[in-house]
Amino acid sequence: MIGKISGRLDWRGTDHVLIDVRGVGYIVYCSDRVLAGLPGVGEAVALYTDLLVREDNLQLFGFPTLVEKEWHRLLTSVQGIGAKAALSIQGALGPEGVSRAIALGDWNALAKAKGVGPKTAQRVALELKDKAHSVMSMGAAAAPASVASVPEDSTVIEPVTPAPPADVTGGAQADALSALANLGYAPGEAVSAVAEAAGAEPGLDASGLIRAALKLLAPKG
Repeated sequence: MIGKISGRLDWRGTDHVLIDVRGVGYIVYCSDRVLAGLPGVGEAVALYTDLLVREDNLQLFGFPTLVEKEWHRLLTSVQGIGAKAALSIQGALGPEGVSRAIALGDWNALAKAKGVGPKTAQRVALELKDKAHSVMSMGAAAAPASVASVPEDSTVIEPVTPAPPADVTGGAQADALSALANLGYAPGEAVSAVAEAAGAEPGLDASGLIRAALKLLAPKG
């Protein structure tokens, strides 16, 4: 399994890039949003990757953070969502948007992605709702893949090691989810409450998110 590639951006296509790794070119497919954020041709680049293995083909899909890589893995676990459709969803919504849409059951947002119909979007929202907490707990924006200085005689294709969250909001959501889990709330309802609270008041710290989520989870009546 190739988990990360570091090299030089050799060429940019409409849906993929060619990364030169010591004279060997690797084609890596990316969403429009990821492509727009990559450096220019000839510059150093690093991406976390997911390898799709088929009988007649091998394809690499690239992501700047582990959170996006993990969302890709979860999205492709849903029937009817292939690797390209998963890229399209993240390209349209971004990792935070995907997290929020699934947590809130907002299949209309998911259906905005190219190639994703309403029925498929509903299936994604339903099947992944109880799994969203596993990715949200990683933080809304983990540290991007870094380009390290590599000796001439060593490889630059390496397994992914967990990167610490680099976003205060993402860490706050993770802390809030952990606190709600310790209070006995199910993952699905905790994720929904935290996502709704974060959407209503962006920038809340962990304590603020917990209080707002508890209000949403309180029995009505």
